[in-house]
Amino acid sequence: MTTDIINIKLLVGTRLKNQLLRGKELAQLPYIEDAYLRIEDGIIAGYGKMEERSKTSEKSAIIIDAGGQFILPAWCDSHTHLVFAASREEEFVDKIKGLSYADIAAKGGGILNSANKLNAATEDELFISAWKRLEEVSKLGTGAIEIKSGYGLTVEGELKMLRVIKRLKEKSKLCIKATFLGAHTYPITYKENHQGYIDVIINEMLPVIAKEKLADYIDVFCENGFFSPAETETICKAGMGVGLKPKIHANQLNLSGGTQVGVKLGAISVDHLETMDEDATKSLADSNTIGTLLPTAAFFLRMPYQPARQLIDTGCAIALASDYNPGSSPSGNMNMVISMSCIQMKMLPEEAINAATINGAYAMELQDEVGSITIGKKANLIFTKPISSLAYLPYAFGSNCIDKVMINGEFL
Repeated sequence: MTTDIINIKLLVGTRLKNQLLRGKELAQLPYIEDAYLRIEDGIIAGYGKMEERSKTSEKSAIIIDAGGQFILPAWCDSHTHLVFAASREEEFVDKIKGLSYADIAAKGGGILNSANKLNAATEDELFISAWKRLEEVSKLGTGAIEIKSGYGLTVEGELKMLRVIKRLKEKSKLCIKATFLGAHTYPITYKENHQGYIDVIINEMLPVIAKEKLADYIDVFCENGFFSPAETETICKAGMGVGLKPKIHANQLNLSGGTQVGVKLGAISVDHLETMDEDATKSLADSNTIGTLLPTAAFFLRMPYQPARQLIDTGCAIALASDYNPGSSPSGNMNMVISMSCIQMKMLPEEAINAATINGAYAMELQDEVGSITIGKKANLIFTKPISSLAYLPYAFGSNCIDKVMINGEFL
């Protein structure tokens, strides 16, 4: 089936070939004015200016008149915790009242709160709630997404989460990658026996994950009070031994050494990066590892934002993601992520869009499938409402500028 989208005011993100963008390249966002886009069986088959469009297939093609809309590649959200049992707005109120993270954790809050609720939920209950969230973010423009485990913290709980993610992969038309984050924190029973829990991850969780092919990546929360750089390396190498590629929660609260460990291991990405110094920045800039920035987490936790300008100007390859989770970023709205990146981190609109599309695709190794308007890629597209310019998208942070979303050539 052939579909021709005509009269596109601005076709954004047109690329002849893939390239991970860094430095000044991140501000280069190619586009075509007064454009058309041809889709065949859900795949981008051609595009160009309207005056160049061949009408040879028009008799059999479905014609969609974009009527002056902008069309962009769908967002690629490369860091989420979308599978969870319940929200945590009671902790949100506690924070407003002045309680610290440590105070909340002491009364049973935080990650352990989510773990308790998740272990009490059934697999079907988790799937139903996660499916609703997935539908919500897809209507907000997300066409590819990474989802982590990490709220189980038991063999049964972690496997349950990963099996839910596998079911989401099988049912959804979105591109989905799964990450095993058993090393999210230490369960209470292993609070004084770190090696004991690491042994559980390596000897009890990983063999089943490998056998059932439940994950693409392995992740560790490398942070003071959580997993040390040495522990992070041990866990990641064990995952790599069964075919999982590393991604690391790095440098969120402190200069944890997570960035350097990630670079050393050839991690696909190191994520968060609120706390960076010259050594960590240079290490990242000199590598092929992507720095994934999560500004809505910094916003929600009232933390300093990631030093995006410093990272870009130093030559780091960066992506943007939502960190959708119940504790520190209860939103998967990538449009807000892009606005916040421009407003608070001084990224140019072009930089933010590139970081949330093609670089986000690279951060999930999906660059051959999504992330740009390129022949041969999936027709995962955002159709905007009438807008005056590309900069209007992040500028109008409180407005929903999306009219329709297309996944695999079909409107949601």
